[in-house]
Amino acid sequence: MATLSAAETPAPGLLDRARIIAKPGFNRWLVPPAALAIHLCIGMSYGLSVFWLPMAQALGVTKPVSCPDMTIAQALFTTTCDWNVSDLLVTFTIGIVFLGISAAAFGGWLERAGPRRAGVAAALCWGGGFLISAFAVYIHQLWLLWIGLGVIGGIGLGLGYISPVSTLIKWFPDRRGMATGMAIMGFGGGAMIGSPLAILLMNHFKSDHSVGVWEAMAVMGCIYLVAMLCGAFGYRVPPDNWKPDGWVEPHDRAHAMITTGHVHLDNAHKTPQFWLIWTALTMNVSAGIGVLAMASPMLQEIFAGSLIGQPGIKFGDLDVGQHAAVAAIAGGFVSLLSLFNSGGRFLWAFFSDKIGRKATYYCFFLLGIALYAIAPSLAHMGSIALFVAAFCVIITMYGGGFSTLPAYLADIFGTKFVGAIHGRLLTAWSLAGVLGPLVIGYIRDAQIAAGVPRALVYDRTMYILTGFLLVGLIANSLIRPVAQKWMMSEAEMESLQAATPGSNATKGGQGIGFGGLTPGALIAWIAVGIPFLWGVWNTLTKAVALFG
Repeated sequence: MATLSAAETPAPGLLDRARIIAKPGFNRWLVPPAALAIHLCIGMSYGLSVFWLPMAQALGVTKPVSCPDMTIAQALFTTTCDWNVSDLLVTFTIGIVFLGISAAAFGGWLERAGPRRAGVAAALCWGGGFLISAFAVYIHQLWLLWIGLGVIGGIGLGLGYISPVSTLIKWFPDRRGMATGMAIMGFGGGAMIGSPLAILLMNHFKSDHSVGVWEAMAVMGCIYLVAMLCGAFGYRVPPDNWKPDGWVEPHDRAHAMITTGHVHLDNAHKTPQFWLIWTALTMNVSAGIGVLAMASPMLQEIFAGSLIGQPGIKFGDLDVGQHAAVAAIAGGFVSLLSLFNSGGRFLWAFFSDKIGRKATYYCFFLLGIALYAIAPSLAHMGSIALFVAAFCVIITMYGGGFSTLPAYLADIFGTKFVGAIHGRLLTAWSLAGVLGPLVIGYIRDAQIAAGVPRALVYDRTMYILTGFLLVGLIANSLIRPVAQKWMMSEAEMESLQAATPGSNATKGGQGIGFGGLTPGALIAWIAVGIPFLWGVWNTLTKAVALFG
């Protein structure tokens, strides 16, 4: 069979991995803003709740068209009844489940196809999910909404979330935590941009005949599609074996867990380390996401009239105006948690480069156990400031667990398949997304039904979440370096490299990856920095106005 000569070999396609291998002169600091562009968009998944109440009266516009006896099967296809908020919340749950499923299913494909192809697919799914959902709201079909932002949008979340992880770790072997923290920080902060933007758009399009939701979703879908495509086309990958000139793997005690080998994707889940990290992440996320899901009602029910300077008024005794004022303050609390969620993703990941990933997870669990255990006492003391501060710190560790995870996996399993292994491990997020809110919601409802005062219904919940973190602490303490038998041999590495499209073996820096804050890098950082800082400003302004 005839073979093609080098001159006859077809040029790689626009999305092929071989097309995006960096050449001498490329600045590696262009890659983090490309990743941020994608993560700031998909981070709006945390802000979708701003749509639920307006969508619950999409037909009635000024008030819901209620159908009290409507079943879920009827809600899926009705065109004459407004949807229940509980039915709309299912959209978010579906999205998180499909995030974990798609990250696990497509992680191996991403390593072969490269981050640009995965980023484009993520843009089409996430932006397309918004456009499909806009049409679903327009024709009032709940099943299509679930498919749009739930299934298709969830696949976009999974692909978008993992697309930069392996790439950033390979570009920044000297700063693994910081690099992934910069990108994943965007996922935590995406709602700070998307939520106020959605509110502005809904208010702009609101009329006597529309609540403005489908129009806002359509505009945001287009914005996200363009922004994520820009990020995807900004991705570059380093040549195989590239590393910064003069850099060597650290071998001090803080970095003793870092392996010099690579575990194949097919073997990673066979190691105890994979399941110990999976357990640690599940426990950390279950505790944090449970608080996020109930943050607003928790603050209102515990402190009630104290939030408006009237500590003698319990939650059940608030009048309509007081309810509105208390709810607004709780909204500021939620915004503040979003800011600390985002900031924690960068700060903890950056810190992990100094003390090591295992020690950082020890901080999450030990400090988290102390704060969850003391939270009921802070509530009983009536100390709103200390209670809020405790949960702001807790949420930094929730976000930090996500951002530190990719570097932890690279330390344990090597960098060759870290993106795909990370994708499989995110199934822990899917479980935690159901477990955390279910536990905290079920216990709350059960205690209210038993006659426990609302100010006390979260005490037992805090102690149970403390138990979650104790399990995570034990799992983290058992993690050791992977046994040598799981590491790929040199022959396996060479075979894998030969089979990877566009692979190009190199040693050292080869003039690639350096340049610092060049004009091109500055423009890229400004492009993602302006909307992020706008979101931070909005959040701080709201928090100061409500708590000041």
